[in-house]
Amino acid sequence: MNDVLVMILAGGQGTRLRPLTTERAKPAVPFGGRYRIIDFVLSNFVNSGFYKIKVLTQYKSDSLNQHLSRGWRLDEFLGHFIDSVPAQQRRGPHWFAGSADAIYQSLNHIEDEAPHDICVFGADHIYHMDVRQMVHFHRETEADLTVGAIPVPIEEGFQFGIIEVDEDHRIIGFQEKPDDPRPMPNHPEYCLASMGNYVFRTPRLIDEVIRDAEDEQSNHDFGGDIVTHMVTDPSAKTMVYDFSENRIPGNFDQGINYWRDVGTIKSYWEASMDLVSVDPEFDLYNPVWPIRSHYQHFPPAKFVHHDPSTQRVGTAIDSIVAEGCIVSGGTIRNSVLFPRVRTHSYSDIEKSVLFEGVEVGRRARLRKTIVDKEVEIPPDTVIGFEPEEDRKRFPVSDEGIVVIPKGFQFS
Repeated sequence: MNDVLVMILAGGQGTRLRPLTTERAKPAVPFGGRYRIIDFVLSNFVNSGFYKIKVLTQYKSDSLNQHLSRGWRLDEFLGHFIDSVPAQQRRGPHWFAGSADAIYQSLNHIEDEAPHDICVFGADHIYHMDVRQMVHFHRETEADLTVGAIPVPIEEGFQFGIIEVDEDHRIIGFQEKPDDPRPMPNHPEYCLASMGNYVFRTPRLIDEVIRDAEDEQSNHDFGGDIVTHMVTDPSAKTMVYDFSENRIPGNFDQGINYWRDVGTIKSYWEASMDLVSVDPEFDLYNPVWPIRSHYQHFPPAKFVHHDPSTQRVGTAIDSIVAEGCIVSGGTIRNSVLFPRVRTHSYSDIEKSVLFEGVEVGRRARLRKTIVDKEVEIPPDTVIGFEPEEDRKRFPVSDEGIVVIPKGFQFS
């Protein structure tokens, strides 16, 4: 795959994920106890043997750039790289105006590498994928554009670009986030959703983004503008790659592959809870297909105090507890703890996600709560049990998930 250039779109604001994206880009949001969201797409490419990767950044990218520079270094001697590419106003006095414009303003990188094909993937999703299989399909079908797609329940289709295909996997229709998604012919309860993962023949991609840049009526979006135009252009061969057919080494589950768009507080929390189930849908523990990230030198997690007579027992059940954590006489259930979290005696944490550096005081109780970095929760605090009271202090989703912003100070 040395003749393929990978371009990762990582400049999104992720407004629906606020306040987790108030101070960071969506791809930089922590996930899974020790990772950032962007680690999943990067791991898929590196595990698949793709080593020429450009990450296009824009919105509040400082922590993302830092993560990439410290945790993602490939062998320059062999011509491998993962480069962060910020918006530079190369095509005029404006920043990236959309995903297609981001590629248009980065055409110099394509010209420098002169690849045969270009993978344009988003950085916002949680999944395993052997990208080689999609590229092979793209080349075997001699497509100008191949779009990765997965069936989703039809009631969720309004959140995605919805694809219509014929029996030969050729795209015959595309709707960008429709109010009334068209169902799959043989499965009316599902529709076929674009994953936001594209493989292009290089000349066609260049032509399309230049044409789109000259269209003053365009929103410069890949789904709504580039894909929609190519589907209606008889000279373009547009194909769909069925993600459910992708197979990962070491993963023997032959069902529909796991893929989650963690674009809302609800979906982020649900994906986090997926990880801590007894038989998780998404396997972090496949040694053949590791999720790679930036690792820091923290000590192992520690669980202290065993005094059943006073219920001062440090335990974690059906949970992920990262390095550097100290569970001191508290109880953790169905939760994800990032590095350096400390929970004090008699605290009780259930169905929650605690980011790095969080400290939970004695007798505090948390349920369905996401706590961002470096928050100190005072003793006897109760969060997640009375939604109306919680809303007076914190953002609370419609599902009752409480989010405590980064660095929040309790009065």
